[in-house]
Amino acid sequence: MNILIIEDEKPAANRLIRMLGEYFPSATLIGDLDTVSRAVRWLEENPAPELIFCDIQLADGISFEIFEKVKVSSPVIFTTAYDQYAIQAFQVNAMDYLLKPIDPKDLERAVEKFRSQNLSPNLDLAVIKSLLQPKEKLYKSRFLVKFGEKIQSIPVEEAAFFFSEERVTFLQTFSGKKYVLDSTLEQVESQVDPETFFRLNRKYISHIDAIEEVLTYSNSRLKIKLIHSADSDILVSREKVAELKAWMDR
Repeated sequence: MNILIIEDEKPAANRLIRMLGEYFPSATLIGDLDTVSRAVRWLEENPAPELIFCDIQLADGISFEIFEKVKVSSPVIFTTAYDQYAIQAFQVNAMDYLLKPIDPKDLERAVEKFRSQNLSPNLDLAVIKSLLQPKEKLYKSRFLVKFGEKIQSIPVEEAAFFFSEERVTFLQTFSGKKYVLDSTLEQVESQVDPETFFRLNRKYISHIDAIEEVLTYSNSRLKIKLIHSADSDILVSREKVAELKAWMDR
């Protein structure tokens, strides 16, 4: 069985070669490539290997580009550090995968599978790419709040900032109204879009439009003035200053 390896991380390639030599001593390595361009050229100029091990992220691009540029008739085992969505993609498309770091038992299983079934590739690249994309994070569009004995829903667009006071979390609107939330600030932080909201410190999460002033402060910190807030001591730590500036400059 001759094998082509397409992998740009030399330690990972060497480990795979070593494991193949240990578990499949009769296998012959016929190529060790690290880029899309080299892989395309090799596949155009050489007979098809019996089996290909291919990483997803290569030095000059995504390995799917290889299969778009040259017809591949060999079975492919992808080596990947991607999450479960990638694994589902490979399963849907009748291929196999090895999750990095590669477990020897998984390697043995994958090779034996291809040996016994003699599978040919079924590379539906559009499906694979779509499943490999990070799933879009869904953020809350409204918050359920308490107002006296009433409960109502506040659209997130109306939230100027969230803050914690005496272990109670509040939502403050752009119109100046304040409501009690059942959530903690940590929960709120994961529920709002980080493009729009920023965790200023342990007490405040602010909408970008709620920040009236940003002032330099002692010890390389920043002082923040928020609309409808009487708190004159909203500070951003030195460690978070660069992150805040980058967020404001998007």
